[in-house]
Amino acid sequence: MHSIVRLNNITKTYGTLVKTQVLKGINLSFEEGTFNSIIGASGSGKSTLLNIMGTLDKPTQGEIYIDGIRTDTMRKNELAELRNKTIGFIFQFHYLLSEFTAIENVLMPYMIGNSKPSKEIKKRANELLELVGLAQVKNNFANNMSGGQQQRTAIARALMNNPKLILADEPTGNLDSESTENIYNLLRNINKEMKTTFVIITHDNRIAEKADRVLEIKDGKIAKDFLNEKLNSSL
Repeated sequence: MHSIVRLNNITKTYGTLVKTQVLKGINLSFEEGTFNSIIGASGSGKSTLLNIMGTLDKPTQGEIYIDGIRTDTMRKNELAELRNKTIGFIFQFHYLLSEFTAIENVLMPYMIGNSKPSKEIKKRANELLELVGLAQVKNNFANNMSGGQQQRTAIARALMNNPKLILADEPTGNLDSESTENIYNLLRNINKEMKTTFVIITHDNRIAEKADRVLEIKDGKIAKDFLNEKLNSSL
């Protein structure tokens, strides 16, 4: 199998006078098409790890490879291009632009570095909104949608450029249990149908238990890393 992400001996230290080491020698890879979750207490280094994987932050030491390309030595503009083409992000807060409609928000990743969207691109945006169950509200402004609908729009937006990798940081953190279940099922279906690789940070054990693989981060190190046999045996 092909590794979509590979981290070699990643460390991250913040501060100059008072130094805080957040990640301590992380070696990790994620295979293409897998569905993974990362758990751990607040301050354990989960979000830092995700941001480094997503090239939003640079490691203090170590090497990062995304789809076989080394990224820790790349320049800012190269990173921005790679990120926009290869990685989709879903955060706890959806970061939709309230002055734009659902479909305009979904088109945003394409609009970076491109001119007016073609018919094909608009068709893709419409299909993604249909996929996440929002065809009826595609022309609603972001602030005229429920929390669950806004998060579904954010998922469609993350898929706009057909990324190989989706990184999600507490994607259901602000949602009730029914919406959480719906969002999880949606992400799982995308993983199966599109073979998109998912790495999800979650505090919700119900979500973590449904992943193919679960990692626990403790004090900046990988404390546990196991395949979810219970899930795999029932599939």
